[in-house]
Amino acid sequence: MTTAPSTSADEATQPPTPARQRSGWSALRPLILRLHFYAGVVVAPFLLVAALTGLLYAASFQAEKIVYDHELTVPVGDRELPISEQVAAARKAHPEGTVSAIRPSPEAGATTRVMLSGVADVDPNHTLAVFVDPYTGEVRGALEQYGSSGALPLRTWIDEFHRDLHLGETGRLYSEFAASWLWVIAGGGLVLWFSRRRALRKIRGTSGRRRTLGLHGGIGAWAAVGFVFLSATGLTWSTYTGANIADLRASLGQETPAVSAAAGGEHAEHGTAGRTGGDAAHGVGLDRVLAAARAERLDNPVEIVPPADAASAYVVKQIQRSWPEKQDAVAVEPVTGQVTDVVRWADYPVLAKLSRWGIDLHTGSLFGLPNQIALMLLAASLVLLILWGYRMWWQRGRGSSFGRPIPRGAWQQVPPYILVPLLAAIAVLGYFVPLLGIPLAAFLAVDIVLGEIAHRRV
Repeated sequence: MTTAPSTSADEATQPPTPARQRSGWSALRPLILRLHFYAGVVVAPFLLVAALTGLLYAASFQAEKIVYDHELTVPVGDRELPISEQVAAARKAHPEGTVSAIRPSPEAGATTRVMLSGVADVDPNHTLAVFVDPYTGEVRGALEQYGSSGALPLRTWIDEFHRDLHLGETGRLYSEFAASWLWVIAGGGLVLWFSRRRALRKIRGTSGRRRTLGLHGGIGAWAAVGFVFLSATGLTWSTYTGANIADLRASLGQETPAVSAAAGGEHAEHGTAGRTGGDAAHGVGLDRVLAAARAERLDNPVEIVPPADAASAYVVKQIQRSWPEKQDAVAVEPVTGQVTDVVRWADYPVLAKLSRWGIDLHTGSLFGLPNQIALMLLAASLVLLILWGYRMWWQRGRGSSFGRPIPRGAWQQVPPYILVPLLAAIAVLGYFVPLLGIPLAAFLAVDIVLGEIAHRRV
């Protein structure tokens, strides 16, 4: 769940029972309770920011369609122009930069996007997307675009706010910290909730702190699986844990395959001999390249990436992130127009597929609008859980001040046969998830020192 202990005031203030009278769950519960309470109190502000910005991001997909309707949609015409003519129209209106990719109109009434890199006043990590009417060649506008999902300015701003608070790489630590702890807090709260007697879980007919606890625990129990999922998938592209996951996948041979863009045969050295400043028309041209990809069953939506240099081929790849996923890719030799390499989604390793599905489900792409609504509900429930958690903390102080902390020393009541394996598991987990392991170690160190100080004062 999130921020406050799933226990009553009486349970929290009882002195620890001697270790000889406690074993198993009865000894472990106070430790989980203390961890859930303190982790919730400390991490909740980070989770609150992540939840609010995540809610905005889930809503931004539909908002983007409304805000940029003029650029994204056109009246349906009788026939589409060849892709080469559409790119030529975009280059006539925007001769700056170089063509880095082309996304032909994916469906009737949708515009074609011609992406330009190296454009002045555009973030080097972004591109300028020129929107072309595929039926008339009219340029409908140009907008800055980011990422493989084709995020436009509104969604890009919200995405970066959610990911790093617009603070760059340093800011990414906030989201990784929140994701590292979310599953711990949710899992601990879930265990505490179901360990309570059924009578204590009721909400109807209760009031005060018990009612707040019932709302906090009840909603949290329903949402816990979603929180664990968001935590796990969010960590896959985080700074430190994400790198560890990538290394693990590489060691297991589960990396995402990529099509080889090397142009083959004797033509490799002059495959782009006729190239002119970023017009994307090299060798056989875009129309034959797209036709070669269609012959390999690459249907819409696709993206065409022109050769990077004289030794490179065109790459055409499917970019559908909704269900069913379309991620096939081919390389096309620029002089002969022959397909030189093919990568199929069906041949992806298991972990590569799971990673792709997890990320797309996390971002709201996999199942479209229902996916986005589910994410907004999860984000809203997390906000409520945090507020209820802090309210319970206040109510522990009987409404006059913030509540009393959970008594320390719970770990001393845990039998060695449970404590030793638990510490070993935490150490391993902390190594792979450093923004969980390092803060946890710091908290334990401070807690032990404060406990020792308090003991000496007695």
